[in-house]
Amino acid sequence: MSRHIRNIGPKAWLACGLGLWLLAIAGVGANVDSPTVGPMPTLEKSAPAVKSPQTPAKPSPAPTVAQGGAALVGEDTCLTCHDTMKKGYEGSAHALKTDARTPAAKQSCESCHGAGSKHVEDPAGNPLLRFSKAKPDEINASCATCHNKGEHALWEGSQHESRGVSCVSCHSVHNPKSETKQLKTESQRELCATCHRDKIAKLDRSGHMPVREGKMTCASCHNVHGATNVRLLKKGDSPAELCTSCHADKRGPFLWEHAPVRDGCTTCHDAHGSSNERMLVTKLPLLCQRCHVATRHPSTIYDALVLGPTTPAPSVRVYGRSCVTCHATIHGSNHPSGQRFIR
Repeated sequence: MSRHIRNIGPKAWLACGLGLWLLAIAGVGANVDSPTVGPMPTLEKSAPAVKSPQTPAKPSPAPTVAQGGAALVGEDTCLTCHDTMKKGYEGSAHALKTDARTPAAKQSCESCHGAGSKHVEDPAGNPLLRFSKAKPDEINASCATCHNKGEHALWEGSQHESRGVSCVSCHSVHNPKSETKQLKTESQRELCATCHRDKIAKLDRSGHMPVREGKMTCASCHNVHGATNVRLLKKGDSPAELCTSCHADKRGPFLWEHAPVRDGCTTCHDAHGSSNERMLVTKLPLLCQRCHVATRHPSTIYDALVLGPTTPAPSVRVYGRSCVTCHATIHGSNHPSGQRFIR
């Protein structure tokens, strides 16, 4: 056998080597084309996940079961018993279905009163949130789910909220009387008068804010839903800053400043109304004499000697505009010679 192998020539050996090399190449190609058990099955399994029904192209509808196990029944079911409630509600801001923020665009009646399936089965045993009977905290919490921004952001802890005032104390969703804001009265002035009678009464005096003529409202100066300053003011941190937001000519700074102006406008003026001109807290010159009792002008010019019925020549300083007849720039002066506020 070995003798026959020795007799094989070089060309035969070269042919055998070439054949073995071709067989090796064919084996490698077969291994590449044949299926493997590597990552390929993983790719085949992950591909259908893109078309899986668990990830739909459109968002799924809102759930129909609310907290507490009660299901949403819809507005039509509510109206089978409470059809009269729709009269005041229809056409209001809450009934705008085109606004995604409104109850009508969400669950309608059940957005505020709660899911009604159990109430439909047993109305007496499963009462919904009734705003006319609920506690102020419950009412405010329900309204605050939507009304919690802008002018309503500071409601919690405000003067009105801390005194047990609720949203339905002023507003009525189903039976409003006003054209705007769904107030329980025809005007804001009438609404505020239910509690703040002393302030509204001042509007009937000769000198008053233009609220009586309808040129302003209480909300022009106050944010009734809450503020970070005193007296629920709408602007500034003090009454003086609020007043000067309109009366800019009284703001200053002045070269010569009048001390009461720095203290605040309410030192001399009653902001809601007065029986004196320019809403002064008392008439002139008595207003000025509260401070100027012994300077330059006599402090006794208003006593019985000059004001009494038998006085032959009463002082001219008690007539007309009195002190401000001469001291015209009483709020402050920028004139080099304006130390006495006469120019």
